Amino acid sequence: MARQIATSTTVSREDLVDFLRARRNGVLVTTRGDGRPQLSPVTYGVDPAGRVVVSTYPERAKVANLRKRPQASFMSQGEDFNDAWVQVDGIAEVLDLPESVEPLVEYYRAAAGTEHPDWDEYRAAMVTQGKSVVRITIERWGPIATGGFPARLADDD
Repeated sequence: MARQIATSTTVSREDLVDFLRARRNGVLVTTRGDGRPQLSPVTYGVDPAGRVVVSTYPERAKVANLRKRPQASFMSQGEDFNDAWVQVDGIAEVLDLPESVEPLVEYYRAAAGTEHPDWDEYRAAMVTQGKSVVRITIERWGPIATGGFPARLADDD
């Protein structure tokens, strides 16, 4: 059986955003008060400005962390464990109600990939739930990568 060889592909911002838009699962990394990382599995989208967007609640740990230190890292992953992934780093902002309502509409469109059947109902639900949105402006990113063996072991059995 042939070994799966790890890949590491440097991409442009445009290709990065296309890659991010094709996925929905990720891990948001923020920093706790003691300096340790806080990892949060999330569903995400990419808004029209190319920012990673996550719907959340204002009392979540990730929100508290970002209010104190807005630097964030984010890993986009595929549906399967062995799918390609990429890490992005940037500055996050947290938007609360009432400012979060229209960004939450953008989040829905990006994460669901479709229009909601009743936008007034959606907006009202977001207000009732007290939802916030996190937007990460991407400052840098790594290569799109897959796991596996180093290329030097490609022909070994």
